[in-house]
Amino acid sequence: MIKKRYILRTILIVVGVLAVMAGVFVAEQYYRLHICNFRAKDGEPHSYNIYPGASIDSVLALIREDYDISSETDLKLHMRSLVFNHPEPGHYRFPELTGDQEIIERLKFGYQTPVRITWNNFVRTREDLAGRVTRNLMMDSVTLLRLLEDDVFLEPYGFNKETSRCLFIPNTYEVYWNITPEQLFNRMLREYNHFWNDERRAKADSIGLTPVEVAIIASIVEGESHNKREMPLIASLYLNRVHKGMHLQACPTIKYAVGDFKLKRILYRHLAVDSPYNTYKNPGLPPGPIRCPAPTTIDMVLNAPKTDYLFMCASPELNNTHIFSSSYRNHANAAVQYRHTMDTIHWE
Repeated sequence: MIKKRYILRTILIVVGVLAVMAGVFVAEQYYRLHICNFRAKDGEPHSYNIYPGASIDSVLALIREDYDISSETDLKLHMRSLVFNHPEPGHYRFPELTGDQEIIERLKFGYQTPVRITWNNFVRTREDLAGRVTRNLMMDSVTLLRLLEDDVFLEPYGFNKETSRCLFIPNTYEVYWNITPEQLFNRMLREYNHFWNDERRAKADSIGLTPVEVAIIASIVEGESHNKREMPLIASLYLNRVHKGMHLQACPTIKYAVGDFKLKRILYRHLAVDSPYNTYKNPGLPPGPIRCPAPTTIDMVLNAPKTDYLFMCASPELNNTHIFSSSYRNHANAAVQYRHTMDTIHWE
């Protein structure tokens, strides 16, 4: 009887020990899998760009530079149980503490962290735009630039080489790092159509312009001044010139034509440049914008006040304002004062 009790007690103890060990094992596996097996060395989240063809070992080597792995054995066990054979390319950002499951499943199924692409209205050329847009993407700027200049590719989107910048409305957008060029253009087209809603298109139609033509005028307005109080008046002036069939004679288009955006003074030799963007020689609007205009400036053109202004001249006080005129005589008098001021300045 005593012997039986001893055997039973021994069995219970062994079972108990095994149960505790199993419980500890299960708890540890749960902790490593769901809570924490990766701990950032600096206590901060970290991001990684995983390129196509990368191996699991190369990705883990990259992560190990920033994270301590508590149990490599558990990690390998979880990789086998979750059938993790190769990582999907993409951009991934992991928290400072994370379990194996989050890292494995995100890399396995390509659950990426979006990246932000952003540009403003100071982007002037297609080269500038391509560089800014692709700064945080796997796509290189040469690829995007080639498409921005490919009329055949752009035709289904309703743009051409000169107007392609109109599609890229300045803002900040979230996309996936490995977005394809076609996906990027499709996304920009959705954003473009969202901005150019029925109300804005109706306003453009009411002033006899297309959305692209409005964007071209807006780009010129931004080139003329950063004074937001004057910009609606400048928009009104150029609308008046367009509707009267006059040459725009916009100095910012000359800077664009000669490719020198730092020109402080437009000279007669600059006005002679042979370019479709020379609005002193060519009537009507230039073939495309001279920068990527901001949405607010586009709205200024759409909502420009009614004026009879046809001429403008920088103020001789050089205070970032202009003198607006409806007659050439008044404009000529203002221009004389301005040139006198400029002649007194030493230009290097």
